[in-house]
Amino acid sequence: MLFNIPGEPWSVATTFDGHPMAQQGRAGEALTAAFTSSFVGALFAVIMITLVAPLVAKFALQFGPAEKFGVYFLAFCSFIGMSKEPPFKTVASMMIGFALAAVGLDSITGQLRLTFGFTELLTGFDFLIAVIGLFGIGEILLSIEEGLTFKGGAAGINPRVVFQTWAELPRYWMTSLRSCVIGCWMGISPAGATPASFMSYGIAKRVSKRGDRFGRGEIEGVVAPETAAHAAGTAALLPMLSLGVPGSPTAAVLLGGLLIWGLQPGPLLFVEQKEFVWGLIASMYLGNVVGLLVVLTCVPLFAAILRIPFSIIAPIILVFCAIGAYTVHNSTFDVVMMLVFGVVGYVLKKCNYPLAPMVLAIVLGDKAEEAFRQSLLASQGSLGIFVSNPLVSSIMALGLIALFWPLISNAMTRLRPRPAVY
Repeated sequence: MLFNIPGEPWSVATTFDGHPMAQQGRAGEALTAAFTSSFVGALFAVIMITLVAPLVAKFALQFGPAEKFGVYFLAFCSFIGMSKEPPFKTVASMMIGFALAAVGLDSITGQLRLTFGFTELLTGFDFLIAVIGLFGIGEILLSIEEGLTFKGGAAGINPRVVFQTWAELPRYWMTSLRSCVIGCWMGISPAGATPASFMSYGIAKRVSKRGDRFGRGEIEGVVAPETAAHAAGTAALLPMLSLGVPGSPTAAVLLGGLLIWGLQPGPLLFVEQKEFVWGLIASMYLGNVVGLLVVLTCVPLFAAILRIPFSIIAPIILVFCAIGAYTVHNSTFDVVMMLVFGVVGYVLKKCNYPLAPMVLAIVLGDKAEEAFRQSLLASQGSLGIFVSNPLVSSIMALGLIALFWPLISNAMTRLRPRPAVY
């Protein structure tokens, strides 16, 4: 948030309002809102795991390739229909992301696509490389164009900022609750934290009374994606514990650890190893509380980083961006691609094209394509599989409603009877 360089896919939506808040001298407020919302989302998911693990496990079993594609379809449609950006620019940016997501080895047929002879592109574009370039390098290029200054930003060390922000956060309890539900649903389905954060941000922007201020430093725009992302990330542990099916990369790593210790995740884990399961759940409660206390005590120090002039910190950021890009695959090709993405991000920002749809498509494009093609293979090419049962039909219907929501809302407004004028 401080420098508009997200470190994870689900952090992108947080920067939409978090970075403008930091630029306005409200970095401490933005960080406190983000850390507290993360705690709330994760805590909600842990409570849900504690109370409804067996019931939700049965729900997760109903998700096949068609249902997974429906969730991705809903995320894309929500971003197009509920965004206040021009639909053409949103779709155009998303199409660029889909094209970039198609680069590399086809997961269904094993054929190469759009690699142009570069062996480095066999695995496609790494998300981290794209994000570092689009947001980090692109932001630096814009700052260079505007003129670097040797004056730091307004960011005082105020220890009371945590309590001042806490006093304001209860106003957004409905946004937090809605984001928790979205996040848990996305984590269990499993779609993941990234679509959860984008969808929650889009819905909050549409529903909020201050939706027109989103993207310009609105604290609600930080609360919504952070709550949903961490609720989804924690809820993804539920299908892993109950079914042995990891719902996220983190859950997959944890699954491997359990197998190494001779524990078999699944329905019997709650019976045969109940001490371990409830001990693990208790550690989630403790970890969330301790993590919140640690990061909140450092909020004033994190915010004070903005007092360093950007002309000094920009070269440091550039060096760390290059190091981060290189260490992904230990390849200088990734550093070059980072710079290319930086130029692309700079051009798109100058043309007022949103970067978020492009990032969403890069992250989820290959997963959505894989789920779509698996569904068609299972149905022998019939699109009827996407309306073959009530669950997938409902998800696809919600996606279409979200896509055409501007038209639907305008039609409802016109049909609403006008008050009589006497």
